[in-house]
Amino acid sequence: MTAYDVIVLAGGAAKRLGGADKPGVRVGGRALLDRVLAACDGAARTVVVGDRRATARPVLWTREVPQGGGPLAALGAGLKLTTAEHVLVLSADLPFLGPGTVDALLAAAGQPGREGALCTDPDGRDQPLVAAYRAEPLRRELALIATEYGSLAGLPLRILTAELELARIDAGPDAAFDCDTWDDIAAARARIREHGAVLDEWITSVKNELGIELDVDTGVLLDLARDAAHGVARPAAPLTTFLVGYAAARASAGAGPDEAAAAVAEASRKATALALRWEAEVEEAESAGQGGDEAGGPAGGPKPDAGREGTGTP
Repeated sequence: MTAYDVIVLAGGAAKRLGGADKPGVRVGGRALLDRVLAACDGAARTVVVGDRRATARPVLWTREVPQGGGPLAALGAGLKLTTAEHVLVLSADLPFLGPGTVDALLAAAGQPGREGALCTDPDGRDQPLVAAYRAEPLRRELALIATEYGSLAGLPLRILTAELELARIDAGPDAAFDCDTWDDIAAARARIREHGAVLDEWITSVKNELGIELDVDTGVLLDLARDAAHGVARPAAPLTTFLVGYAAARASAGAGPDEAAAAVAEASRKATALALRWEAEVEEAESAGQGGDEAGGPAGGPKPDAGREGTGTP
């Protein structure tokens, strides 16, 4: 994988949000800035240009001069703290940016004859703040622009991108989606709750919140929860998945993420097999005319320990 640093621009005035702290606005329970940082956690060095704030992982902080000097000035300030051959440049308001887009940008920027790569949105517009650049030509052009105009403050990014040989990548409907207005924020919050996406979004948020770097087969865990609920009782579903996680943690103590994921899969397999054996016993009893009621007693017969269930009374 291409080694890279990342610069995240997080110092805008957010006028269309009424001056709100845009990088700190939450989508899916996570600050927009943290969502962007999660997509580029493979960076050797992460520089955020903006006011200091709590972040999900460590970053280097800087500010453009003068503050409020615009994206080109902010990029120049961030670039001074980077050392890698390739630099990923992102805005702090990209709720759906993912590692796949980051990898695609870096790969395209590394092609012969290219000085960088940027995403284009569904309307074909360039997105210079969803981009990867080779550091040397980026520094060269920024220096030339500063010399020509006297400084980088107040200048648009298109002055820079017009001078670079850039590849274009179709970002699709989500990767370059940015949140400039409250309507954009509302749309992003609604989108992560859409059927087919909400579980992945939730699991990703939980893993980030808990500091877990673990890729597991969520389908296996969902199947386990279903089998436990159906073959035993509904409350067995969350309790069983908790016990599977505990068992996997014990089995993979001190191991890496791959071993931990394998331990989850093995614990899930064992628990699923047990739940299916429980279900099979019920089916055998029903086929023999001995179907049990929901409390577990024989059909038509008294419940075991009737009247004392769950009391702990001998």
